[in-house]
Amino acid sequence: MIAAVPKEVLPLETRVSATPSSVKELTKAGIIVQVEKDAGLNSYISDNDYKEAGAQIIESTSTLYTNADIILKVQSPKIEEISQFNPGAVSVSFMQTTRATNLVKAMVEKSVTGFSMHLIPRTTLAQKMDALSSQANIAGYKSVLVASGRIGKYMPLLMTAAGTIRPSKVLVLGAGVAGLQAIATAKRLGAQVEAFDVRPIVKEQVESLGAKFIEVEAAIEEGVGEGGYAKETSEDYKLKQQELIHNHIANADVVITTALIPGRPAPLLIPKSMVQDMRPGSVIMDLAAENGGNCELTKKDDIIESNQVIIDGTSNLPATMPIHASELYAKNVAAFLLYTFNDGALNLDLEDEIISGAMFTHQGIITHQPTQEALNQSKDS
Repeated sequence: MIAAVPKEVLPLETRVSATPSSVKELTKAGIIVQVEKDAGLNSYISDNDYKEAGAQIIESTSTLYTNADIILKVQSPKIEEISQFNPGAVSVSFMQTTRATNLVKAMVEKSVTGFSMHLIPRTTLAQKMDALSSQANIAGYKSVLVASGRIGKYMPLLMTAAGTIRPSKVLVLGAGVAGLQAIATAKRLGAQVEAFDVRPIVKEQVESLGAKFIEVEAAIEEGVGEGGYAKETSEDYKLKQQELIHNHIANADVVITTALIPGRPAPLLIPKSMVQDMRPGSVIMDLAAENGGNCELTKKDDIIESNQVIIDGTSNLPATMPIHASELYAKNVAAFLLYTFNDGALNLDLEDEIISGAMFTHQGIITHQPTQEALNQSKDS
């Protein structure tokens, strides 16, 4: 069984799907790991590092795919890459299947078994495989550091001979993994931190990190979805939410938005009118830029200024920390692959909730219902 690790082809993607540490784990289990030449350079991993861990270095991309039973990637494979996959091969990547329906269709046509790290169930058993959380943690951490370098202020309270410097105010919208890490990092830097989330259940976590939780009063738990994710809320709730956020955002120096529903356009939390009322010199870090952004003015992978407010739409903050991002992602991928691997072969037990949950194509059919529905909608539109 050969697992291939190709170079990532998308611009700005510096991560790699396997590290020397994960290669050792896979080879110990009997999997042959073949790594494309220079695949790890952007993560500061040399070909010699891979060789010493037991991997084979392959010069040609086409040869790599010709040999491969399993293809391990960070980003979704491009159409050109899928065309080189062997029929019946297994693909593991960070694919948003309900948005990349053209890629799903290409995999179906090649009878590729597709697994998305986006679809790993958030269960106790699958924690080691939860790549969404490992990468979101990095994004939350880095967003605060980037923002602190952009505002023209100190973050902490400082007592100086020239007078007292008041701490910066940070508002975090969304208290999932990225949001909680952003809160913790901003508090370590000494900022005053407030946080908002549609799920009241996260209030205790927010307050345990030293931040103030702001919430919309509602008769029911509007934003609580399955598996710990947020879900869309009613129009009445959204109006109350916008009014509340508007009041707090006007006093913030840094706003970090992390509200993202997997596979869906990001909810709009900050319309243009709110940006106009923000303090000059303040910063918005939009961690939902990949799916359209939580701010109306966000431009994916661009940093703009509107009314003296900086809006950062960097969509792949984990790639700015490729050493640890690759290390964590590779561990997640290896844990998932080894979970499916028994007695020298893949055991694709469709009754297993982790395997079936992460799978979206198998033997020429789409196995993930939301992906099938998205494909149907794309055909109708």
